[in-house]
Amino acid sequence: MARFELKLPKMGESVAEATITSWLKEVGDTIEQDEAILEIATDKVDSEVPSEVDGVLVEVLFNVDDVVQVGQTIAIIETEGESNASAQAPKAQEVVEEKAAPAVAEVAQTVVAAKESAAPISSNGERFYSPLVKNMAKAEGIAQAELDAIPGSGKDNRVTKADMQEYLKTRGSQPAKAVAAPVTQAPAKAAAKQVAAPVVSAGGDEIIEMTRMGKLIAHHMVESVQKSAHVQSFIEADVTNIWNWRKKVKNDFMKREGENLTFTPIFMEAIAKALRDFPMMNISLQGDTIIKKKNINLGMAAALGNGDLIVPVIKNADQLNLVGMTKAVNDLASRARDNKLKPDDIQGGTYTVTNVGTFGSIMGTPIINQPQVGILALGAIRKVPAVIETPDGDFIGIRYKMFLSHSYDHRVVNGALGGQFVKAVKDYLEAWDANREI
Repeated sequence: MARFELKLPKMGESVAEATITSWLKEVGDTIEQDEAILEIATDKVDSEVPSEVDGVLVEVLFNVDDVVQVGQTIAIIETEGESNASAQAPKAQEVVEEKAAPAVAEVAQTVVAAKESAAPISSNGERFYSPLVKNMAKAEGIAQAELDAIPGSGKDNRVTKADMQEYLKTRGSQPAKAVAAPVTQAPAKAAAKQVAAPVVSAGGDEIIEMTRMGKLIAHHMVESVQKSAHVQSFIEADVTNIWNWRKKVKNDFMKREGENLTFTPIFMEAIAKALRDFPMMNISLQGDTIIKKKNINLGMAAALGNGDLIVPVIKNADQLNLVGMTKAVNDLASRARDNKLKPDDIQGGTYTVTNVGTFGSIMGTPIINQPQVGILALGAIRKVPAVIETPDGDFIGIRYKMFLSHSYDHRVVNGALGGQFVKAVKDYLEAWDANREI
């Protein structure tokens, strides 16, 4: 019998870890190749981890809610056949073990020391630590005292993921720090947890626990408001030409492409063009450093059936024609509703769009998706009376109009840039060619 190590697979370029949410199989269960063994969650996407082999699950190395790094072994599966290790020559194995013994002992001592020194991490009155930073500290054996000494680049000197990564690069070359937590702190923190205020409700009230995704969204929203200086600009766009054009071509588009032509890809095309015109809206801010993005990757906020929100990303949106944009929008929206998005589908966004008009809202003040610096809300399209200017004079007519609500980070985007960008989107929409071929 051979033992196969099931490792946490790579789930995207920027995904380094995942949280185990449930085990679908128990020790002793027979497993077939490609059969799901456990469910995991990254920042927003839930997915399953399938088995790469047929066999029997003999060991589970992590519990539910544990954070696992990509490439770590999470389970052992016993398979038919002889393992590679058992086929090695005994003499060679003895030599390897003899050479490895001192190194293994040294690593073991280091791990034990790290675990002993890593007291539970908690936020205090002076500093807040996000769950991600706490998990990174726990994984690296960083105790409270050492974490408190790390300089933070976030708001109110908060330690960010980038700060942790930078610190870990040079941690081994830095002088050793006293990281042992004071003995008196542990009881105090334990006592604090015990006296946490209970949930209070009146008779007949229903207490609903927030979902994992709901908690993440809540944390991200609060963090964004605290970090970015939100400012809004509003502008009204006449989309009568778009309304009439879509009505004329949507049936032929469906017959030819097999796709439903909605307004969203049309708006996305205009926004991608405006971002190309104003590249300083297509940036991110890390500490005091501005990163100008090479690619235009549009995030598309999508509401889920349970009330949660997810933002799949259309990569290189400025390089897509309308057919390609429509296919991308429909594919991501469909997989978002069916909970089939992959972790990479929600990574790498450089600017976000949210369609508040879907629910009848005519405008909104959306919260920026960090670390981006802007987000555009699309309001509902309405038939309204409007003044129409012609060479022969002005007259009143019925037009299809909508509001564009642009939220941007005033730390790096001033009012001129924020206003010019949303004006460019309006101009592209109003200049739509009513005779455009599909």
